[in-house]
This record gives sequence, C-alpha cells and structure tokens, in this order.
Amino acid sequence: MSFTIAIDGPAAAGKGTISKAVAAHFMMAHLDTGLLYRAVGAQVIAGSDPLKVAQSLQAEDLQRPGLRTAEVAQAASQVAVMADVRAELLEFQRRFARRDGGAVLDGRDIGTVILPDAEVKLFVTADATIRAQRRYKELLEGGFTTSFEQVLSDVLARDTRDRGRATAPMVVAADAVVIDTSDMSMETAIAAAISAVQKGISS
Repeated sequence: MSFTIAIDGPAAAGKGTISKAVAAHFMMAHLDTGLLYRAVGAQVIAGSDPLKVAQSLQAEDLQRPGLRTAEVAQAASQVAVMADVRAELLEFQRRFARRDGGAVLDGRDIGTVILPDAEVKLFVTADATIRAQRRYKELLEGGFTTSFEQVLSDVLARDTRDRGRATAPMVVAADAVVIDTSDMSMETAIAAAISAVQKGISS
C-alpha cells in the first residue's frame, strides 16, 4: 500500500515531533525533509558548492552529527531558496513518499509542491514568539549558547525567507488540516494529528 501524509509548517511549530508520532502510530516510514537542506547547508558551511552537494547527497548524509545547530538551520534556509538545489532534492523526496507501507514527510512545501496529491495534508503552526521560546529551550538543553532575542530574530527571518521565496514558498495547502499548537500540549497536538489522518484514511 502506498499512502502519503504531508505535514508542513514553520520552524519549531512541532511538526517534526508530530510527524514522527504519526508515522509510528500508523507504522509508516518518516522523512524529515528539512534534514536534506540541513545536510546540504552543513557542507556549504564547510566550503562545498550547494548544487554539487545536492546532486550527490546520500541517505547517510542525513545522519551526520551537528545538523540541528542554529548555524546549520540558517544555512539550510538559505540554500532552500535555490531553485536548482530544490529541483535536485525533489525526486529524492517523491521516491521516498511512494514506498510500500506508506510514508510521512514533513517540511515546508510537501503538500503544495512535492506531493500535491498526498492523501492527507496537515499544516502545523504556532505563534512566532512561542516557537522561538521552544527553540531557545531546545538549544540551551543541547548545550548551545545564545539569547532568546537572537533565536526570535532567526525564527522571524526564516519565516520571511520560507514564505517569500520565489520557488515553492511555504503556504497552507487548500485541502490541508491546520493544527495550531500555540496553546496545545504536544500530546494533544499529536492526538489531533492522528485523528485528522484517521479521517483521511477512512474517507
């Protein structure tokens, strides 16, 4: 069976945690598509050409340590606006999505560009200040030194890039179920996502 769930949304809204939980619940494969861009961004920081990295990206590159840092996140956001890089990574994502057993993909443009025919689409969002608070806490717990003001600035800048890029901007798909996690516990948000997917499967 090939059944695809597309989960989009801005940084630190909770879509990664929700996507993993949904994939586990329905026993499907999961791909954090942001890791593709983080993997490219990390190598760009090291001096590599972004297009050449995208053309040669391997699954093991997504397992490299250090892909969750704020520096790599910013680099990922910058390479994500490059149309030629996005084109190289598009087929990687589509092949993954149509594997037997179903798949859950999360990112910024899964339901609108990568998989517009996905059986279920969710858009997970939250207030920018709340998302910055979550990311700030995550970074501190990971041992990184930063300020809340810097994290908020990074979140807002990334939102602007993601929504304003000419190629595949982050928008809510017309047929997506929107889940605003601003005032939700993660358990409640996961339950809402699972319920939405279950309705999609049943319809």
